[in-house]
Amino acid sequence: MFNFEDGEVILIDKPTDWTSFDTVNFIRSLVNRCYGIRKLKVGHAGTLDPLATGLLILCTGKMTKQIDTFQAQVKSYTGTILLGQTTPTFDLESEPDAFYPTDGITAEQIDKARQLFIGDIKQYPPKYSAIKIKGKRAFDYARSDEEIELKARDVRIDDFQLHLDRFPELDFEVTCSKGTYIRSLANDFGKALGNGACLKTLRRTRIGDFKVEDAWSLDDLKQHIIDTGDAFKEKRRREQEQEEKAKNNTGNQ
Repeated sequence: MFNFEDGEVILIDKPTDWTSFDTVNFIRSLVNRCYGIRKLKVGHAGTLDPLATGLLILCTGKMTKQIDTFQAQVKSYTGTILLGQTTPTFDLESEPDAFYPTDGITAEQIDKARQLFIGDIKQYPPKYSAIKIKGKRAFDYARSDEEIELKARDVRIDDFQLHLDRFPELDFEVTCSKGTYIRSLANDFGKALGNGACLKTLRRTRIGDFKVEDAWSLDDLKQHIIDTGDAFKEKRRREQEQEEKAKNNTGNQ
């Protein structure tokens, strides 16, 4: 049984088409309904895009104070980069805006471009991102066709491996610092090839020492909270009865 109020760190394998905020709100609402806990603090350590899956760390209660610590840790991802096309969002959440021939790209060119992104690099966030600029999210400016200046950020790529057996789809593994946009990495990699690329799939597998294989599926976590909710309410009821009896005994002495 979780102790949501004192604080829990819950690992979730986020499904596709859920935002990180959807997941937080879903768990908060479920705990409210099943455990009877209102105004519960719930937050997540590191946003995943809706099309991405994988490890999402949820913190409740007093453990929300640790969110910044978790966010700062190294992260690992797997996924697929699609060569030969670009999109405004740098992934498949939007329609392609340009196409490029890929038949002339060699393995040597791919490896040379890959090595450009290992180490400390400058990276521009996607214009369709949740980063705040003058109090608004970047994607709000992009959706209204309002031009904004995105500033480059210092990020670090510790490892970037590519597999060519499904070319022009390139399966990858990346280990990187906080603040790295894998969508931007895919787009920039395409530019480095003199071609185009976008992110087809993305899965976060690790945050620091936390691994996705240790995470709850959202369905399993939902069922666990439902199954343990009545037991928690009964436990709280007995504790309240004992406290009331103790007060009464004190008053009668």
